[in-house]
Formats: sequence, C-alpha cells, structure tokens
Amino acid sequence: MPLHVSLVSADAEVWTGDASLVVAKTVEGEIGLMADHEPILAILAEGQVRITTLEGEKVLASAQDGFLSMEGNVLTIVAGNAALVS
Repeated sequence: MPLHVSLVSADAEVWTGDASLVVAKTVEGEIGLMADHEPILAILAEGQVRITTLEGEKVLASAQDGFLSMEGNVLTIVAGNAALVS
C-alpha cells in the first residue's frame, strides 16, 4: 500500500499524491517515512521536504514553521510557509 501525502501551507495545498518515500527535516533531525511507518507527530524545522513518488519522480519543497503527522499510511505535512522548489 502506498503512502498518501498531503503537503499544505497556511494558504494553499502545495502537493498531494502517493509516494514511496518522504524525507523531512524536524527539530530532532531528518526523518524518512515509508508506508506502514508507526504513527508519529513531529515539529518541522526549516528545510526541504523530499518526496519520491511511486514512479520514482523526485518532488522538492521548502517548508518551515509547522508539523508532520503520520497515521496509518497517511502523512500530513502542515507548514506556515511551504512551496515547491524547481
């Protein structure tokens, strides 16, 4: 089962889709999340969120001032500021 990811900022949805891997920077350090990861709630640190889609495409976003939450195979990343990096 894939990991369903929603990355949102205070004013817009930045990216939503299915992924095989998400790496994000938290105040405790970088964390990698895949399907079937245990539930987690973490505070985001300023940095990049790296998403690998099921097709192997890499999606990069900058994010700061927020948190991430994983329950089941649903990962929600909420940031005060977030944007895709080209």
